[in-house]
Amino acid sequence: MKVTKAVIPAAGLGTRVLPATKAMPKEMLPIVDKPAIQLIVEEAVKSGITDILIITNRGKGLIEDHFDRVPELEFNLSSKNKDSMLKEVVDISKLANIYFIRQKETKGLGHAISCARSFTGNEPFAVLYGDDVIVGDNPACGQLIKAYHEYGLGVLGIKKVKEEDIHKYSSLKVENLHDNIFKCTDMIEKPQTPEEVLSIYSILGRCILTPDIFDILDTIKPGAGGEIQLTDAMRELARQKGMLGVEYEGTRYDMGNKLGIMQASVEQALKHPEIGESFRQYLKDFCKNL
Repeated sequence: MKVTKAVIPAAGLGTRVLPATKAMPKEMLPIVDKPAIQLIVEEAVKSGITDILIITNRGKGLIEDHFDRVPELEFNLSSKNKDSMLKEVVDISKLANIYFIRQKETKGLGHAISCARSFTGNEPFAVLYGDDVIVGDNPACGQLIKAYHEYGLGVLGIKKVKEEDIHKYSSLKVENLHDNIFKCTDMIEKPQTPEEVLSIYSILGRCILTPDIFDILDTIKPGAGGEIQLTDAMRELARQKGMLGVEYEGTRYDMGNKLGIMQASVEQALKHPEIGESFRQYLKDFCKNL
């Protein structure tokens, strides 16, 4: 079955980047001139996704507003003949069929995904984590969808992390099938001892899930942090049926991390068609004084 639906969990509190996120959702933090959530939606659309559910909670209304029409702004731009800017603003509302639902209690990523059950129905669906912006010529979500269509199994977007940092992430038991495709048969969320580490491969930002995940989410108990962990549910799916891991191409930015935000802003500003060259020269001049 073709993957045309995606879920973007965006209900986190953004505590790692306070005070910026006190009144603004972290998903709306800009990378040059686009909020992170728009780049994530654009990646999904480039991957063939037509319907997107964004899971929010209280205080995230700015996300809904961003993907809505703004008649006053559009009239202002039109009256001043700023046609290219007008088109860019209007096109945001036409990227995909975008829906919203609130996670009324922040009980973890697994609980957030369970809120999407009626949206996804009996279809496979992509999950694009709201913290993770992945930039590349070949959209990461599309790479995972291709693997799903080939094998018919759930797919994890994976990358290696530093051995000393694996306790902050999930750790996967993987076996290389070919090229950047792996078979995954087990995983653990935030391993706390060396014995628990299965590998330094971790799930980073993207996955394709099958409807089986919902029955598993209904039965699992709270895990790390006292929350319903999606990793725990995917571990059961991997043990029962096996899952794939795709070591995707692309640069990942952690938008829930202050350093990640700055890296995204600087690196993408250098590539920006409008300010790229000027910013590059600014950096060269600035670095002379470091």
